[in-house]
Amino acid sequence: MTKTSRKKPAGKPLDAGPRRIAVIGAGIAGIACARTLMQAGHQVTVFEKNAGAGGRMATRNTEFGGFDHGTQYFTVRDSRFEKALATASGLVRPWSANTVRILDELGRVVASALPPKEAHWVATPGMNALVRQWAQPIAAAGQLFLETQVMRLETDKLSPGHWQLQTEGSGTGSRVHSGFDTVILAVPSAQANALLLSSQQGKPLLAALGGVSVAPCWTLMLAFPQAVQPNLPHIGPHWNAARSTHHRVAWLARESSKPGRGPIERWTVQASPDWSQRHLEDDGERVKAKLLKAFTEITGIRAQPPHAEVHRWRQAQTIVPLGKTYLWDAKSGIGACGDWCLGHRVEDGFVSGLEMALAVI
Repeated sequence: MTKTSRKKPAGKPLDAGPRRIAVIGAGIAGIACARTLMQAGHQVTVFEKNAGAGGRMATRNTEFGGFDHGTQYFTVRDSRFEKALATASGLVRPWSANTVRILDELGRVVASALPPKEAHWVATPGMNALVRQWAQPIAAAGQLFLETQVMRLETDKLSPGHWQLQTEGSGTGSRVHSGFDTVILAVPSAQANALLLSSQQGKPLLAALGGVSVAPCWTLMLAFPQAVQPNLPHIGPHWNAARSTHHRVAWLARESSKPGRGPIERWTVQASPDWSQRHLEDDGERVKAKLLKAFTEITGIRAQPPHAEVHRWRQAQTIVPLGKTYLWDAKSGIGACGDWCLGHRVEDGFVSGLEMALAVI
């Protein structure tokens, strides 16, 4: 930045009382951050480009049932995350993933993948339920703007010392939201980088963001309603989830084996990071055909699924994390957080959002 007019003058000191804070992104990091800031007495507004909160804790609903086409499950190691989950009574249930296996290229079981004492947890009735419940207080306050993409971050033209956001929203068109003391980017690292670059802001954050690497992921969703028959609880293998060394596929899970899900046999198949990167811009139908072929090779299920669709995550699995829990430039009042700070686990996103908020409070 060379023009001093683009810099935000020093905002309110930390002991100056409640502040207006914008959080961009309503995944688990953004909602954990926003809720913590609200509980500390600040006025928080959350902007989310998608139709609901959740980020990659996403659920695709179909006539055959739901698919957790992003995050498949989570583990709990941090006591703060454990305490937060206790507030979501009834939504979080263990998934019997002691059947998780590592498979070779031909679908043969090689080894158990995880220590048996580490529980696997899912939200019910879909993975998005947890973040959406945590987002309710923000929505009830009228401060959760869905289907609203932040296009630009700039100095507030009417109130120097504050930020304003230019947004594009479904049904609302272009708007300017102004008067923010602080802006937190709780989005994938590449999106945070692009927004700061296009806005010509956040120079202290850009160098760190450039060192983060996150791989994409193609996801295939399959439904086999013909399996719901007497004496046929499921088709195919007897395991419910597996990691695979197949050159196309890294993970498979029988969605209908998760608690609180419908009975129709459904599978989610996630491609490997390398394969997803090589085929990132391929046509969806071509990707679907290739992943379906790999699914058949691994599972031995040769029945044609009445339902098959793919979803492309451009930012899915962190390869090179930031190496610390958040980015924060106190002088400008701009911060960034997300699972990419620490890794790619759900808990990484929660811890990053929580510690981002604690740095701002």
